[in-house]
Amino acid sequence: MTERAFQDYYDEQVAHCYGCGRLNEHGLHIRSFWEGDEAVTRFRPRPYHTAIPGYVYGGLIASLIDCHSTGAAAAAAYRAEGREMDTEPPLRYVTASLKVDYLKPTPLDAELVVRARFTEIKGRKVVVASSLYAGDVECARGEAVCVQLPDHWLEGTASP
Repeated sequence: MTERAFQDYYDEQVAHCYGCGRLNEHGLHIRSFWEGDEAVTRFRPRPYHTAIPGYVYGGLIASLIDCHSTGAAAAAAYRAEGREMDTEPPLRYVTASLKVDYLKPTPLDAELVVRARFTEIKGRKVVVASSLYAGDVECARGEAVCVQLPDHWLEGTASP
């Protein structure tokens, strides 16, 4: 049996995101898992994810940090409540704020690993600190403030 990624628990109405939605056929299909107290995702960039020859464009890096953070926020919130991710009510998160610092050029030919830690879990908010690595080199750092989706969004009746 294969371990389920955090994103595998998303109901269909919230599984269409370009970064992490399993139902978006053109998406990145980011998959996040627990490794101890960190949430981790791994991604292999494609040649079309280029900025300049040999290097990843910054938008991909931001997307990886962003979507990994929202999935990790949900998993952390479940853990904080002592629940499994397939229990009701569902906890799903979106990004309220995202800050990315680009530390070094990120090579296109390397597996990218994003490791997330949690600096705050309070109410409907989870703050996620992430580092993106290519091999042993930290290439970017991010901080995402993630907020829990309102219940009416999860019921398929989203409104602004």
